[in-house]
Amino acid sequence: MSTIRAEFDSAAGDFNRFVGREPELARIIALMLGAARLVTLIGPGGIGKTRLAAETIHRYRKVQNVAVHWVRLARMAKGSTRTAIEEEVAQSVLEADFSDRSAFDALVDTFTASEVAGHTILVMDNCEHVVIGAGQLIADFLAAVPSLTILATSREPIGWADECPVTVPPLTQDESFSLFRQRASLLGRTIADDDERSMVKAICRHVHHHPLFIRLAAGQLLRKPLTMIAGELTGDADDKRMQWRNGPRVGADPRHRAVSDVTAWSYELCSDKERLLLDRMSVFAAGHDINPTEKDDHNRSNVGVELSTIKSVCSDAQQTAKDEFATLDETEIERVLERLVEQSLVISQISASTVRYSLLESIQLFAQKNLRERSGGASGEYNRLAGRHLAYYRRRALEARATWFGPAERKLLDWARAEWDNILTAIEFSLTSPSTVESGLEICCGLIALRVPFFKGSIRETRHWTERSLAAARALPRHSSELEVDALSQLVLVTLCQGQHEEAERLLERCIMISLPEAHKKSDWRHSPEVDLGLPAPAEFAWGVELLLAQRDPQAVAVLDRARRKCDSVGEHGGSAMSEMFAAMTAAFLGTAQEAFDIARSFRDRSATSGALWMKSWGEMVWALTLTKHGNPAEALEFERTALEHQVPTHDQWGALWVIEFKIWSLAQIISGGISQGNTDRTKLRSLATETAHLIGGTRSLRARLGVDIDGLRPFGDETRRAISVARRVLGPELYAQAEGRGALLRPEYSEVQRVALGTMSINQSKGSPPSDGNPHWGELSAAEQDVAILAAAGWTNGAIAMRRGNSAKTVEAQVAAVLRKLMVASRVDIVRFVPEDRMETVRIEEGRRPARRNARKRK
Repeated sequence: MSTIRAEFDSAAGDFNRFVGREPELARIIALMLGAARLVTLIGPGGIGKTRLAAETIHRYRKVQNVAVHWVRLARMAKGSTRTAIEEEVAQSVLEADFSDRSAFDALVDTFTASEVAGHTILVMDNCEHVVIGAGQLIADFLAAVPSLTILATSREPIGWADECPVTVPPLTQDESFSLFRQRASLLGRTIADDDERSMVKAICRHVHHHPLFIRLAAGQLLRKPLTMIAGELTGDADDKRMQWRNGPRVGADPRHRAVSDVTAWSYELCSDKERLLLDRMSVFAAGHDINPTEKDDHNRSNVGVELSTIKSVCSDAQQTAKDEFATLDETEIERVLERLVEQSLVISQISASTVRYSLLESIQLFAQKNLRERSGGASGEYNRLAGRHLAYYRRRALEARATWFGPAERKLLDWARAEWDNILTAIEFSLTSPSTVESGLEICCGLIALRVPFFKGSIRETRHWTERSLAAARALPRHSSELEVDALSQLVLVTLCQGQHEEAERLLERCIMISLPEAHKKSDWRHSPEVDLGLPAPAEFAWGVELLLAQRDPQAVAVLDRARRKCDSVGEHGGSAMSEMFAAMTAAFLGTAQEAFDIARSFRDRSATSGALWMKSWGEMVWALTLTKHGNPAEALEFERTALEHQVPTHDQWGALWVIEFKIWSLAQIISGGISQGNTDRTKLRSLATETAHLIGGTRSLRARLGVDIDGLRPFGDETRRAISVARRVLGPELYAQAEGRGALLRPEYSEVQRVALGTMSINQSKGSPPSDGNPHWGELSAAEQDVAILAAAGWTNGAIAMRRGNSAKTVEAQVAAVLRKLMVASRVDIVRFVPEDRMETVRIEEGRRPARRNARKRK
């Protein structure tokens, strides 16, 4: 069968050029060595299913001399029958047949004749467009030939009862970079410096680590510089990737010569309703898929949208008899969506409680083009769907703003985090038409009122979109002054949190002047904060916060109290709670003890009974601040700990930063109080001062990561400078600098300063420090021998290890012998005793991947 051998050897190519896929290879080989009869590699076009199948066979044949037959079905017509596929298989498998047997009988005899070698492998490549006929034939083959294993590739499952599907994921970031660099080197180009490496990584992210698209992108280097290729990937209507057409013209599938060709093949296999839903889903933000072995920098639950959202945006109110294929009833959406997922056109991300759906950026661009063309290229249909998308997110943002101060708080914040990309997509679309501008601005105001910038995205990003939306709204011939005041008040808050006092003052001036009744237009409003000038609640809130954070003015309490009462009068309970929170902090920093405790107690009680957990934690923090400034800082530590225990698991980095700062102030106050009372226990004072210095160093690193300017938040900066002075006075400049420096080494990305503050981690611990091997002989093993030892410890046979690693059986036998010799053990079962602790998790994972025994196949 030299022709067939050349087929899959050509597909496999040079082994040294195969990139990544080790976890997938491990699983496929384990299944094929075990009881699996049908293993189907599933994924979108160009993801590398055929290459992976070829590499599997390449490794398999290096160890076992099995009969392998390769059938390519891509050239067959869509919907080909079982009989036609049977003939195609016969042409690929049978060298000659002069009998009067049917093609099926001849194939069964050929497969059965291979039983003397153990079993037979049939590779059926590209089944997606003939999946029904292929499935029927596969079922018949498996029933007739017990020793047959079929390895199939398809964009959707075959549908056989005992099928073992293996999803082929995108490459990891490192694998993507390696593939791009490899393809670039074929063109004589090298990736020379860090800037070029960063550009390549950005290109790979934009093409979602898709092997074919990476090769097409690298192919552009024939006539474009790297910077131009990166600039062409905008993700918008001007994105150039669909025009890339320099794929190989010889020896490659025609469907893989351009990005658009890959998607068009799958699109043509869809029904009319499937195409319609895919096109309409292009108004949602593009999603991404990742290799499951790689750390997900974007939480999986934050990608895509839920089914209910798709129904709301993409369904039609009712079908019309005149054009049944131009409508989608809500009851049809789920079934059609499931088919798109099966065909690898839609990504589904499954979490513990929900499923979210999205399109990869390349598919989204393809579908967007089709959606625009549905209205004759005039973008009418696209604008209609994008308008529905905008209306949906405006409605949800307004609902969230109205109801967040209550039990729904956590759910609404989770919703905003998960929907962030789509929320920004809606705001961006709102700026394309005067009729939708104010809808986008309402979303921006709702986000800030919900405090989303402190949980997701950044203050800078939200401020950018709010300022753009506000400028566009003010340019309208007629716009809502009430909405403008609301937006200005929200911008005052975020600019103050950024420490930009002059900008905040300018925004506040504009906000107040728009809001002032005519009778007070010429009054010097700044000099009468105690007087109610008839300002609306948002303006009062902005003024009060500015008095606290920028002016250190205790009269902020009166202004914020008016804001609270005015919010209550219109049922704005969230705004009322925020006003009272800032009033309580003002009283703690600048007011009398009686005033501070009265307001803090009211806010704490109100927050505790609201069901809003984020606000409850801030109620405890404000109470702790009040205790520190006016009462018992030692008692404050308990409330700070409770607040931090809530914030760490919810990833509230803004709140966690401030509760640690509050703890620093409490510790400093304990030290100062002890000294003033004549406490001469230097050991205890030094211990407290050292802990304070560690936390000061840790928060300095955390603030730098978050971009927080504590000096811009003036009362907060005052307290931290005071704490630094106290700790330095106890320790002395040199010891203080050493302690703060050690704290600065705590890594924000691992929440180490939060854990130190909670006492769950000591300052000497580090998440990144490797544990001791505990075995001096392990270090004598080469990297390859260590990998082989891990598999042997997990119970893999030498033959299975050879297939897994793509080595010959003799090579693995020699490696195992070297491992036994260097570890000075007589048996493979003893290896596990010498595996370092930090690699035992890998052993456990490989135990789960270990191939089943071959006799399981025969029993079946």
